[in-house]
Amino acid sequence: MNSLETTYIAGGCFWCTEAVFQRLNGVHKIVSGYIGGTVKNPAYREVCSGRTGHTEGICVVFDPSIISFNEILSVFFATHDPTTLNRQGNDVGSQYRSSIFYTSEAQKECALQRIAELEKTTFDAPIVTELLPVTPFYKAEDEHLNYYNDNSDQPYCSFVIDPKIQKLKQHYQHLLK
Repeated sequence: MNSLETTYIAGGCFWCTEAVFQRLNGVHKIVSGYIGGTVKNPAYREVCSGRTGHTEGICVVFDPSIISFNEILSVFFATHDPTTLNRQGNDVGSQYRSSIFYTSEAQKECALQRIAELEKTTFDAPIVTELLPVTPFYKAEDEHLNYYNDNSDQPYCSFVIDPKIQKLKQHYQHLLK
């Protein structure tokens, strides 16, 4: 079996990010949770208060022989707005900031290169995505796991997540399961 890699990304609400990355070929596991803060074992309500310093993120375990880290980054940057600080649409607060928590120097270098490239070619505003070494990650409560797949008829899913899934299907069909 090929060796798997892990990375941690945050692109707004973890329901959105989880739903997108669950659909990618080569992604073996997605776990929604909290990362980048100062409180051990934070709860959703605490994270939403903004006082723990955590962001809603996902742990992505992937097979780099099937999907590269650069492809992970391409999807990440295409399915959220990395130019807005502490905000994704109507979701506002530091828990919705754009972040990459790398697990290797190779991931860090790849992310730096990708950000520089996108700032020149794609985005008119500076990319504000944090690029940090991995910090402790805390799994979210069960009701937040697999949220879109279990609740796709909810208004938030219809209005916020469905367009991300459609964009994924339109532009990244070659990466889908």
